Amino acid sequence: MEGSNQQDSNPAPVEISNLMKSFGDQKVLNGVNLSVNHGQTVAVLGQSGTGKSVLLKLLVGLQAPDSGSIRIAGEEITGLNPDQLNEVRKHTGFLFQEAALYDSLTVEENVAFPLDRRAGASESDSKQKVRELLNSVGLDEEHFAKMPSEISGGMQKRVGLARALALDPEILLLDEPTAGLDPITAAEIGNLIVELKKKRSITAVVVTHDIRGARTFSDVLVLLHDGNFVAQGTFEDLRNSKNDFAVRFFADADTGGDER
Repeated sequence: MEGSNQQDSNPAPVEISNLMKSFGDQKVLNGVNLSVNHGQTVAVLGQSGTGKSVLLKLLVGLQAPDSGSIRIAGEEITGLNPDQLNEVRKHTGFLFQEAALYDSLTVEENVAFPLDRRAGASESDSKQKVRELLNSVGLDEEHFAKMPSEISGGMQKRVGLARALALDPEILLLDEPTAGLDPITAAEIGNLIVELKKKRSITAVVVTHDIRGARTFSDVLVLLHDGNFVAQGTFEDLRNSKNDFAVRFFADADTGGDER
């Protein structure tokens, strides 16, 4: 899964090489490499404040790396201007940790927002697509006209996920999709990610503290510590890793400790 600077006609949807990012004296990413294959879901685990969310922001161009390469859908995004970045972002859907819904818009209007900016789409086509998207994440018509403040945190995550899917992205970036949810709702969101992956064959990178969820919806897990990927592979690969940090990280989760 290490970065390979793939240049063929079918490049990995997400590929980073020797990525460096620091904030002052804090080295968040220390030359990391990662290649995510088509249809693959990769979960990035690690302690709170270690740069997992920063990695997603780099992948979508919200922050710039200090050095290294980021290729999205085969295109190098480092150094692109805002207009060029917006073109690349059409390949990518992003679910923010807090869902980031517009408080002044209804559930239906939130999901329609990306479609309203798409040229050539009729209002009726957009409305139909929005309803299909909301149905696909388990929300029915009784919720469509509600405001974000009138629905639960789990439902807000579902709406955010529907909005992230609105432009039929090839790549989905999810920032803590189960954070702040009760165990039952978190499991429902995890299962929803699995269902959407099967139906849409989307490539996904998920930042999460939820080890159990990551086991459910991820093909590959990566453990970030001190700016480095110290372990990567399947859930069992990481659980059986001899890396000192991986041993502590999984032992803490197994005993019901803070998975952060």
